[in-house]
Amino acid sequence: MKSGIQILFVSLLMAFAGMAAAEEEALTGEAMIKQRLLDARPDLPISKVRRAPIDGFYEVLVGGMTLYVDESGEHFFAGDLFFVQPQGFVNASENIRIDRRRELLEAMDEDDMVVFAPAPELVKATITVFTDIDCGYCRKLHQEVPELNRYGIAVRYLAYPRAGVGSASYDLIVSAWCADNRQLALTKAKNGQEIDQLTCANPVAKQYSMGDEFGVTGTPAIIYETGYLQSGYAPAAEMARRLGVLN
Repeated sequence: MKSGIQILFVSLLMAFAGMAAAEEEALTGEAMIKQRLLDARPDLPISKVRRAPIDGFYEVLVGGMTLYVDESGEHFFAGDLFFVQPQGFVNASENIRIDRRRELLEAMDEDDMVVFAPAPELVKATITVFTDIDCGYCRKLHQEVPELNRYGIAVRYLAYPRAGVGSASYDLIVSAWCADNRQLALTKAKNGQEIDQLTCANPVAKQYSMGDEFGVTGTPAIIYETGYLQSGYAPAAEMARRLGVLN
């Protein structure tokens, strides 16, 4: 009886060890890929590593770019992977970027944004917009914010001064973020009106830096709740149709 129990115990240990080894192998694969890349480029801003939708490769998100790294971690190619479907070409690489944008949005504090929204019970959709005060199409979009609100679309602004940290555009958007009434200050600045020059503890530099991780290359950059990135302006009615709040 004792030897039978010992055999059973050993068998269970081996089974659990096998399961643990399999889990460790899967974890080690992703960790190994990340480490190989960082060994070669310690400054590489890797935000996500996972198995690719094609055999033998890992999908690595670096800022707004996707790398496809082979299982050895010795070779990679950069670019988008497309699936050939009967209805056309489907960008498979965008899926990992969409997932990452959604994760970033969920982790953000709305108190750090400038928000224009209808009453909570009237909100049907929300867009988060990387904006620059001196951008012409950002100003055009802002003029249509009241119309977007009437459609039930909340607009949440993140700062993205395209000229960079320390520029005059940066100082201007910091002043808007530091104002007692951010909405009024941002609206006046976008209308070309002067606003008080202010400084305070603010999230502008951090939001500007985060633009790279979202894949922002210009403004306005509009992030849907799904994680989809719309690059550039669209009229309010067209935006409402894209968001499914208008037929």
